[in-house]
Amino acid sequence: MMKYLLTISLILLLAACGPAGGEETSSSPSIYIENKGSDTLVNLALAWTERYQSMHPEVRLSVTGGGSGTGIAALMNNTVDIANASRKIKQEEIDMATSNGFIPIEFIVARDAIGIIVNHENPVNQLTMQQLADIFTGRIDNWAEVGGNDLQIVRVSRETNSGTHVYFLEVVIRLGSSESMDIFARDTLLLPSSEGIIAEVRDNPHAIGYDGLGYITDEVKVIAIAMDDQSAYILPSVETVNEGSYPIARDLYMYTPGEPPAPVKDYITWILSPAGQELVRELGFVPITP
Repeated sequence: MMKYLLTISLILLLAACGPAGGEETSSSPSIYIENKGSDTLVNLALAWTERYQSMHPEVRLSVTGGGSGTGIAALMNNTVDIANASRKIKQEEIDMATSNGFIPIEFIVARDAIGIIVNHENPVNQLTMQQLADIFTGRIDNWAEVGGNDLQIVRVSRETNSGTHVYFLEVVIRLGSSESMDIFARDTLLLPSSEGIIAEVRDNPHAIGYDGLGYITDEVKVIAIAMDDQSAYILPSVETVNEGSYPIARDLYMYTPGEPPAPVKDYITWILSPAGQELVRELGFVPITP
C-alpha cells in the first residue's frame, strides 16, 4: 500500500511539473535557419538576426562568417539555408549546384562601396583606377611615384576566400577586363578580416588597403578615386554609390539552395523591407531602396 501511495504521489508531482515544462517547450524556437558566408555581411547579418528574432521568438537564426567562398561552398553542397556573399556567384558554382539538384536563387540585400585606405601620415589624397591597379600588381612600388613620400608601398588585402578579394581583383586590378590575367603582387599582405586591414593601415605609414564602407573608421584616411585622370575624384558614401559616381561599388547578396521555404522567404522579405533596410543604413552600408 505504501509503494502504491508513493507511486501516485510521484505521478501527481510529475503532472504538476508538466505545464511548466510544456510552456518552456512551446516558447522555444521551433524554426532553425543557418546563415553562413561573407565577412563583409556578417555584422549586418547579425544585426538583422537580433532584430528579427526579437519579433519572431519561434525562429532561431545562426550566423557565421568565413568568407563568401565558404558560404557559397556550403550552398553548393546544400548544407546551409542562406549563403551570404559580397560577390556574385560564378557560373561554375551554379553548374555545380545544378548537378546537386537545385538552382541557387539570388537576392540582392544591400549595396556597398569599397574604400581605399591609407595611413593618416600619407600625403596622397587621390588615385585613378589605373594607378590603383598598378600599385596592387606591383608595377608601382614607391609612394613617390604617385605624389607621396619616398617610401616602399605595403599592399594589404583580404584573403583569397573573401568575396571582397575576388571583387577587387576583377574590378580594380583587372579593371573589369575578362581578358586580363593580372594578379595581386606576390608580397601583398593577406589578412583574414576587415578589422585586421584597418589595424595594419592605421599603424603602418607605408600601407594601402581596401575595406567595405561599413567597416572603415576614422583611424585611417580614405582616398578619393577617379576612373581616369580626366574624371572627377570621388569619395565613397551612400550618396555617391546611389548616384553611380563612385567607381568601386557593388551589390551584396544572399543565396538560397532553390526556392526558399516559407520561414526563410519570410526572413528575406523582412530584410528587403524598410525596417530591414534601415539597419543597412545604420551599419554604414547602402540600402537597396531609397
